[in-house]
Amino acid sequence: MAYLTLAVAILCEVIATSCLRASAGFTRPLPIIVALAGYGIAFWCLSLTLRTVPTGIAYAIWSGVGIVLIAAAGWLFAGQRLDPPALLGMALVVAGVLVMTTLSKASV
Repeated sequence: MAYLTLAVAILCEVIATSCLRASAGFTRPLPIIVALAGYGIAFWCLSLTLRTVPTGIAYAIWSGVGIVLIAAAGWLFAGQRLDPPALLGMALVVAGVLVMTTLSKASV
């Protein structure tokens, strides 16, 4: 259940961050409302996750998956380019999260 709440937290954070761009510098009300609600739900879900998942592990997953999803959203919806160095960097982030969550004793 903790990883489900973490997934919801990540998804809400990605939606909220995407809405920040759409808010045009906090001048458009609907994206602002969605962003604030998304961040609120994201942090609430993250707090539920932290009841059972160590902070370092939860944050590594949150940030790693978030980076990849935000970059994908920028590519899909905002026309941002993902060149080879960007893709390599994202791969390294994902590799680091995998090493931390599967091989490290940090979760003990």
